Amino acid sequence: MKKTAAAVFFLCASICVAQKSKPITLDEFMNATEVREARIAPDGQAAVVWTSSPDWQHDRFRDDLWLWQQKSGATVQLTQSGYDSSPAWSPDGKYVAFISSRALADEDADAKDDDKDSTERLWLISVAGGEAIPLYTEKLDAHAIAWSADGTKIFFSTQQPLTKAQEDARKEEWKDVIRWREHERGDVLLAIPVQDAIAASQKIPGPKASAKKEKEDEDSPLPKLAKVLAKNDREISEIAVSPQQIAFETESVSHRMEGPAANEIFLVGVGGGEAKQLTHNQAVESGLRWASDGKLLYFNVRAAAGSPEGKYQDVQGRLYVIDPVSGKVDRLGAEFKGSIEEYTIASDGGIIAEGLTGTQQQLYKIDGSKAEALKGVEGSYSGLDAAKNGRGLIVLHSTINDPTQAFFADAPGSLEAAKAVTNFNPIFHERAQPEWTTYKWKSDDGTKVEGVLIYPPGKKGAKHLRMLTFIHGGPADADGNRFGADWYDWATLAAANGWLVFRPNYRGSSGYSDEFMLQIAPHLVSVPGKDILAGVDALVKDGIADPNHLTIGGYSYGGYMTNWMITQTTRFKAAVTGAGAVEHAANWGNDDETYDDAWYLGGTPWEKPELYQSEAALFQFDKVKTPTHLVGGNADVRVSFLEDVLMERAFQQIGVPHAFLAFPGEGHGLDKNPWHGYIKVREELKWLDKYVNQ
Repeated sequence: MKKTAAAVFFLCASICVAQKSKPITLDEFMNATEVREARIAPDGQAAVVWTSSPDWQHDRFRDDLWLWQQKSGATVQLTQSGYDSSPAWSPDGKYVAFISSRALADEDADAKDDDKDSTERLWLISVAGGEAIPLYTEKLDAHAIAWSADGTKIFFSTQQPLTKAQEDARKEEWKDVIRWREHERGDVLLAIPVQDAIAASQKIPGPKASAKKEKEDEDSPLPKLAKVLAKNDREISEIAVSPQQIAFETESVSHRMEGPAANEIFLVGVGGGEAKQLTHNQAVESGLRWASDGKLLYFNVRAAAGSPEGKYQDVQGRLYVIDPVSGKVDRLGAEFKGSIEEYTIASDGGIIAEGLTGTQQQLYKIDGSKAEALKGVEGSYSGLDAAKNGRGLIVLHSTINDPTQAFFADAPGSLEAAKAVTNFNPIFHERAQPEWTTYKWKSDDGTKVEGVLIYPPGKKGAKHLRMLTFIHGGPADADGNRFGADWYDWATLAAANGWLVFRPNYRGSSGYSDEFMLQIAPHLVSVPGKDILAGVDALVKDGIADPNHLTIGGYSYGGYMTNWMITQTTRFKAAVTGAGAVEHAANWGNDDETYDDAWYLGGTPWEKPELYQSEAALFQFDKVKTPTHLVGGNADVRVSFLEDVLMERAFQQIGVPHAFLAFPGEGHGLDKNPWHGYIKVREELKWLDKYVNQ
């Protein structure tokens, strides 16, 4: 039988695993490189890949860009600073624009933190070689970037800056006082001519397309070459460009979602002018893309991001197209029962989208309301991007045991023959790997629920195993056949350390229908809690899990659920939790997704006080007996760090064994210092071992 390239790749990986028996170590696991994004060149002959990896020596993560070219078949590092992200190809494929906080070459070395500057500027690099250049030197953070259709300009958004006089006056009047809400400033949408910017950077004469500046602009804090196209009182988070129009998506300046009104799509001509608001709905749009003729605009709404059809509700991901002239919106792929995630537009105008169903995320061709599965390999596809002027497609793929890599396919219909263009994290194929299977059970009310069981290497089918119930965050997410290796997703490391890992996709998880997701409201933790406990009971009854060696853990919403579960049962010998609320009223006021919180609980704290209390772990803490390890970043606003402090005080009051790790300067994602995540996982594994073996 003839095997495809992709099949051979995965078969070789499996053979390598069978020949090795040494389990992966904590150091190896936490040293993984994350493949964050891949973007294909317009002609389909090259791709740029964005990775993030720990830099242990400098206590930070580094972001790098890599270049793959089909002609050579090689993937080489394109940028070297370690602060480079969000790549965007020029229409002619000669340049890659990106955002970077690298220091400017002429800055005082004493003022630099290694090679880092605090400003996220817009940079440009030629794929033919040479150094990257900044497109401006002003201290302006670029929020979103996009090339003009002809490649002569780059559009980007940045916060409306103050002139020096305005800044001095503000400091004189207010000193260091923050005027809550009043101090916020929206964005400007700018156009900067590429060749002029290159010439200015190289200090040589350029076309000088922007040489005629009005006198009143001489003291402007904006880049001298930049032209203001539009202003908005919100932040501009995405930009999509057609030959005639620019579409942009907005969000709140504070990044706090207090209502969906801050997230809308606007239109402005490529020459600038008054921006027109295109959408007026209760959804958080994203993924803006124009049709090739520039007449229709596509967008998606990710899972748990509202719905354009009516009142806000957390349903699965959906895909839409809007006619900017009439404002008519049509939903695409409506017959698909799973969650539509990212999508791309092929050169022939066809729509290819990622569709999550159960534990697999595959690619689908979208045609009107229909979604036709494209034949690929098992696992999870993500981050797809199609060439604008060719048939090529770049896509990320992984399985539980196969690290995420970027793959190139000659066409959307050739996924089975896709070839890997990256080879990060080979150590995972050199170590003994866990085996896994799906597991299904019925909840207390008869609802069918599914999850994943990950066995220690060589233990699949074994009975009476010590078990970690590991709960995913979201809640709009689902655990399945995809790779994870970091402080948040360390299930396979736990398996390598002798744990059977149970990953339940409780109600509220995506990929199992809108109805399944909606059943979480307004009982935010009690309904999913019953699903999870029913799964644990079933595994014990089936003889798979040892009832005397059960543990539980999770982070973010997985932390919510862990906190709740230890108030409902004493069967767990140990728990590990992080960034999870123990009550909902203060958390509603403190976190950055307050509108979402209120939707889950059916209203505000004063409208639904009984639910805010009955669905909160804090008011049942007198039942807790489980030794619990908790963590949190002290700059977290997704789930307020004060929830962790409150929980620790409750443990101290009731005398339950506990430990609390606070990570300085970290937000919800623990992305500042890799040592924080390393220490988190190290101590969590030690905690589980300590109490389950007593």
